[in-house]
Amino acid sequence: MTFDLSILCKSTLEDEYSPTCFGQTFYGLLHGLNDQTYLDWLLQAWGWTLSVSMIGLVLALLLGITIGTIRTLAGATLVGRLSLYFANGWVELFRNIPVLVQVFMWYHVIPLMLPMFKLIPSYLLVSFALAFFTSARIAEQVKAGIQSLPKGQKAAALALGMNTYQSYRFVILPMALRIIIPPLTSEAMNIVKNSSVAFAVSVSELTMFAMQTQEETSRGIEMYLAVTILYVITAFSVNRIMGLIERKTRIPGLSLSASNGAH
Repeated sequence: MTFDLSILCKSTLEDEYSPTCFGQTFYGLLHGLNDQTYLDWLLQAWGWTLSVSMIGLVLALLLGITIGTIRTLAGATLVGRLSLYFANGWVELFRNIPVLVQVFMWYHVIPLMLPMFKLIPSYLLVSFALAFFTSARIAEQVKAGIQSLPKGQKAAALALGMNTYQSYRFVILPMALRIIIPPLTSEAMNIVKNSSVAFAVSVSELTMFAMQTQEETSRGIEMYLAVTILYVITAFSVNRIMGLIERKTRIPGLSLSASNGAH
């Protein structure tokens, strides 16, 4: 069998090739044509992968920063102790359950317990699973980033008249989040790769595209190669973007040992 990437220009409905594959692809995407090539399908699958990953990452950051911050606060009051127990339980629960199992829980189990979830699209349920799984890991990194800061930072903020909320908002979290950008980069790249579990609940992302087109065309090498290239492009782009953010937000004079404490 010869290697032939032109299979991507073959119609998904008819046994013929498009002579204007790339031009037809973008025209078809803009006008919603049903007669698509495999390249059309590949780009749409890439869009689903990016959508699931982006939604999951945003939710994971919001949850992870909140949970991680709570874990650094002393539980002096009953509410404080309950919040601390909740945050610790969150991390231990979601980081120890495989992400694929969490996807099945969101898709098959939770809708039986809460029927309202039957109305939520499957790609959002996958995004929730990815967000919860990743948030537990981000919470650990946020906690480590806060604990790596000199204790005098919080004392100085309190001495200036700030309360605990203000000291975290204006002093501690801005510095801690800059410190943990390198491990956050890894989590952002991981969530793109972990989005491949969406195929298990019939989300038409890249992995499902590769599996289905291999069955239809018997050209698994070409299809998996195309999907691999898009995964690499996506992960590399995330790495470069996060690297740029890290350079732009680097804290002048921060010691390397403090930064390493967040890893």
